[in-house]
Amino acid sequence: MEKPLVHFAHGMGSGPWGIKITHLAALARDRGFEVESLDYSGMDSPQDRAEKLVAACRGLPGPLVLVGSSMGGWVATAASAQVPVSGLFLMAPAFYFPGYPDVSPGCDQVEVVHGWEDDVILFEHSVRFSKKYGANLHLIRDDHRLSKRIDLLGEFFAGFLGRLDFTAAPCLSGKSAS
Repeated sequence: MEKPLVHFAHGMGSGPWGIKITHLAALARDRGFEVESLDYSGMDSPQDRAEKLVAACRGLPGPLVLVGSSMGGWVATAASAQVPVSGLFLMAPAFYFPGYPDVSPGCDQVEVVHGWEDDVILFEHSVRFSKKYGANLHLIRDDHRLSKRIDLLGEFFAGFLGRLDFTAAPCLSGKSAS
């Protein structure tokens, strides 16, 4: 089996190798994963970003895990409905946000982390999404950037990666892709 790939999707005000992604990528590499992060700078449309991510992930040989922050959480979720993924890890995702169409995850293994003190995207949006799709949800004392407790974010991410089952066929729209 090919090494699993963790593909990161950054938010609107950050870049492909910001502090969170760099920290989580190191944790993924330490656990034997390949990592990738596209640069979406200058792309304001979440739909355009999702199309770019789908194009980059289509036909990859090994298991795929998508990770997204803020707008990138929406992008990763939208892409998961179009390419087979083994899991989604979402940080303060832009769900139910003005100008962003509703999206459904394309897999059953979804974990969401959101800050109680987020003043950009209401944590209630992650509660609503997680309840609707049965995602694991962690609400922590932090703001939108989730940088005050990056250690805790890393613990959640490492645990998530450890729980993924790469022997099962990846999902697409909640069903086996095989």
